[in-house]
Amino acid sequence: MYLEQFKKDSSSILKYVPFVLGFLGFMAFNILISMVMSIDTGEMIRQSIERMGRNVTFFTFLVPFVFFLVLLFLWWKYIHGYTLTQLTTGRTKIDHSRIAFSFITWMSINILIIAVGYLFKPEYFTFQFSAASFIPLVLVAVVFIPVQTSFEEYFFRGYFMQFTAFVSKNRGVALFLSSVVFGLMHLSNPEVSDMGLSVMIFYIGSGILLGIMTLMDDGLELALGFHAANNLCGALFITSETAVFQTDALFLYKGEASITELLIQVFIIFPILLFIFSKKYNWADWKQKLLKSI
Repeated sequence: MYLEQFKKDSSSILKYVPFVLGFLGFMAFNILISMVMSIDTGEMIRQSIERMGRNVTFFTFLVPFVFFLVLLFLWWKYIHGYTLTQLTTGRTKIDHSRIAFSFITWMSINILIIAVGYLFKPEYFTFQFSAASFIPLVLVAVVFIPVQTSFEEYFFRGYFMQFTAFVSKNRGVALFLSSVVFGLMHLSNPEVSDMGLSVMIFYIGSGILLGIMTLMDDGLELALGFHAANNLCGALFITSETAVFQTDALFLYKGEASITELLIQVFIIFPILLFIFSKKYNWADWKQKLLKSI
């Protein structure tokens, strides 16, 4: 089993502490400084775009995740002494077909959602294709977004979930804590300033969805595919003036952000997605896999 293939003695568990506290402390410090100094993240992004352009701003946002991902992999290999495959899955090898299926499924659903939105409210959408800006965007997004999303999955659904599971000795606690912390790490996103704390329902709900995928499927593959598709869609197909990814996407959405749309995703679309995966991969014993002790 994915969470049960590692040593759970005190010395092994203590190896998690420096990286967990280091990364979460770094993120918490940035969020705290933003709150104390009343920094408007959206305004900072707009100023950066004015100075450097959208593509360079987008690039600078993603580049740090290359460092984070490499550091996590090196820490895992040389401090913990395990393989990348073990950090990814409970299977004997990484199942790339699962990553592809999850990616294609969620990308298709996202495109369908955009198409339906355009069909009913076309006045909210502005087509802004420009080859000069879109082609560099595609190159940056295709290379660096999977790095960004992979780090978040390997850390939150892999490394941090393992740590919290070992400390709490319970899968349900690990699922809940990793999802809440994942959501809180988005507190400085401009969407929060625009929509208020209610948007945390979406971020924490997304964390729960990804955690359920990981525990039920015994690995990160589905979560890796979903997250990459989700962020690539937000970077390449549709953006808004309040999005964290303010890119030269194909469409600019000018409608007001609605918490109702996010609630529909969390409480209707996400369960449908889990149902699709459960049928595809024959998931069973939900209570045991999501809640049992470690």
